Amino acid sequence: MTFVKTRIYLFTTLLLCACTEERTKTITINNTLEVERSFETVELTSALLQLGHLDNVGIRDMENGEWQVTQLIDDNGDGTNDLLLFQPRVPAASKKKYELVLVSGEERQEAPESCYSRFVPERTDDYAWENDKVAFRVYGPAAQKMAEAGQLGGTLSSGVDAWLKKVAYPIIDRWYQKETETDGTYHEDTGEGLDNFHVGVSRGVGGIALKQDSTYYFSKNYTQWRTLSTGPIRTSFYLEYAPWGSEEKQIGESRVISLDLGSNFSRFELNLKGAEEIAAGLTLHEKDGEMSVNKDKGWLSYWQPHGDSELGMAIIAPPKSFLGYERFDSEEKDKSNAYAHLKLADGRVVYFAGFGWKESGQFRTKQEWEDHLDLFAEKIGHPLEVTLQ
Repeated sequence: MTFVKTRIYLFTTLLLCACTEERTKTITINNTLEVERSFETVELTSALLQLGHLDNVGIRDMENGEWQVTQLIDDNGDGTNDLLLFQPRVPAASKKKYELVLVSGEERQEAPESCYSRFVPERTDDYAWENDKVAFRVYGPAAQKMAEAGQLGGTLSSGVDAWLKKVAYPIIDRWYQKETETDGTYHEDTGEGLDNFHVGVSRGVGGIALKQDSTYYFSKNYTQWRTLSTGPIRTSFYLEYAPWGSEEKQIGESRVISLDLGSNFSRFELNLKGAEEIAAGLTLHEKDGEMSVNKDKGWLSYWQPHGDSELGMAIIAPPKSFLGYERFDSEEKDKSNAYAHLKLADGRVVYFAGFGWKESGQFRTKQEWEDHLDLFAEKIGHPLEVTLQ
């Protein structure tokens, strides 16, 4: 579950032990691109490091001695942290060295929990997630049941909602409190951004569909959830869906979604039974935007007017899994979407989906947005190379 998959080369066996003498090893990060790299997450596993746990491991910049912000994750759910994350900053076409050091708790670099997600029972049963750039939510079984019963406040959708934030600090708890406990609403911008993104039954930003003949089929709301991690570098969570699809073909689906610090894109790792390819979609809203595609780099984009601003959305996938694309226009409400058709390998597919809001100051024009997509795709294709010595 990485922001950019990290290529690891292990030339010597790394040995760290909990003893009185400090033991160190060198981590060399090689950036092969002609651009500075930052906000790309490097993963170090306990298996790779040959450690039973990672609770006393820290990372220090060998050039200036600065401790790096790290995050520990229990990746397999056995109660022991077995994944160490950090985000190096590496100049263009160069290498950077870090020390892997046994540390005490007070030596760790403290950082705010910028990557955050949670189940939201106070707003039916949303699941919401965010980082310092973007925020999203999806809808659960209680919202589905209410919608099917015609009750006010229900939502029947497996689309991904976008919350348009323009501040780096977390807003999920603040906005839900505003909506549920005060006379205010997150549908109005009071300086932090707002939720004025309509999802309906559309795919929103990255929801999936199954195409058979000329019809796209969707799942209903998620049925189960589990938070996997929150912290300064990554939040991740698990969702499960009831079987869905056409009469001829039923799909079993579970997914892990993760969002890393500094990224506008959530990473979707889908496990599907009953399909060989799937479509990841972007809502076309009022159909007044412009769809762009770069099949060679594996991205599909939709840039549109949005309120008194503009909004870019995109799907990005490895080119080997990017089969094609389609702009699907429908007369039915919210069923017009731009689709990236993606190939599964052994029942699994990975793609990224996200957005950039002009009002946030991150992207001022459609060209800036597409330049960012090109660079993001380039980084996926040329991951940081990590050597442990």
